[in-house]
Amino acid sequence: MQRITKLFLCAAFAAPALSAAAQDAKPQDTEVWEPVPPKVTPGTATTAPSDAIVLFDGKNLDSWVSDKDGSAAPWTIKDGALTVAPGKGGIKTKASFGDFQLHIEWRAPSVVKGEGQGRGNSGIFLQEQYELQVLDNYNNRTYSNGQAGSLYKQAIPLANACLPPGQWQTYDVIYTAPRFKADGTVESPARVTVIHNGVLVQNNYALLGKTLYIGKPFYEKHGDLPIALQDHGDLVSYRNIWLRKL
Repeated sequence: MQRITKLFLCAAFAAPALSAAAQDAKPQDTEVWEPVPPKVTPGTATTAPSDAIVLFDGKNLDSWVSDKDGSAAPWTIKDGALTVAPGKGGIKTKASFGDFQLHIEWRAPSVVKGEGQGRGNSGIFLQEQYELQVLDNYNNRTYSNGQAGSLYKQAIPLANACLPPGQWQTYDVIYTAPRFKADGTVESPARVTVIHNGVLVQNNYALLGKTLYIGKPFYEKHGDLPIALQDHGDLVSYRNIWLRKL
């Protein structure tokens, strides 16, 4: 009986018979040699990949302007870090971008002041429209779709990966820009993946439109746009900002 059972199981899980064409196939038939992926030298903890656009390396603000009037970016640089100048407005890149991979490091003030949204608040605006929240949420509760790692007022992060205030944190972002039809309607929405300190917090999320403080999100047709950093009145710092066009 055991032998019959074994034979039955072997027959049940045997691979299907190959067609005549498959029997004549060679491994080389499914090998693709062109195009050859371009060579990219990976970055390190302090350097960008060889094909990246370096937006801030700790030295100057040549790649940035004021988001108010396009004048010189008013934020301060000290010890290789770029820090919000409260009350002077946000900054944005001179260049505009579509699809990209973005690496950016940020730090909430080590001196804790305020609570909720009033503690270490800033934001990274992808294409000036879609905010990836920056906030000190280490033992600091706020509304879930407005905490660090959220796509503001839209997507709650999958985890709270915040480090204590005063420590540098990383966001690695994969962004696919929205596509629009000729009449301005959405052909495909913007999509965002975010890794916060090595932890996946947004997984290819499809944005519903602009991230708004008040009201429901909506899209307006646009092309490539800058990346903007928000002045929310707190001394949030940034460093090691680079981007790869996709």
